[in-house]
Amino acid sequence: MDRDELIFEEYKLYTEQKDNFIDRNFCTNRFYMISFIVIIFAMIFTGNVTFMEKITATLVFSMFGIAVCALWWMNVDSYNTIIKIKFSNVIEQIEEKLPVKPFTEEYKGIEEFKNKKIFMFSDIQKFIAVLGALFFFAVFVTEITPIIATIMGKLANLIGIVKGGI
Repeated sequence: MDRDELIFEEYKLYTEQKDNFIDRNFCTNRFYMISFIVIIFAMIFTGNVTFMEKITATLVFSMFGIAVCALWWMNVDSYNTIIKIKFSNVIEQIEEKLPVKPFTEEYKGIEEFKNKKIFMFSDIQKFIAVLGALFFFAVFVTEITPIIATIMGKLANLIGIVKGGI
């Protein structure tokens, strides 16, 4: 195998790895989307369930929802970074040794497309993660407010008792 064939084989291997990595990214995003939907359904179907004193299943699931959305955001961001830096840069460097540079041209096209301020798929995923986190945070605040009000009322009563007894 001569040098050109070796470079081309390395190029093919790396592009296959990039495709496999992107497929894993889609599977991961599917997991987060399914988790997101399952948490919403769990909140709907367990809304009346109460643990301990006033901790509801909705409160617990809203905390899980916030965590899932935060992890989803970070995951989308890290996959994009890895794809851009690790795979794209390396593939572009290998393409410098090849007569044709399809990924370099593709990347230029994507950059031109992004400059038109059009949402990319990863931007949509991040947007859904942010909206989901805001939704779960609103539910969390709605559920935690009565608990905090009860605790503050008990604390005020305790302070009143302590002050009255002195």
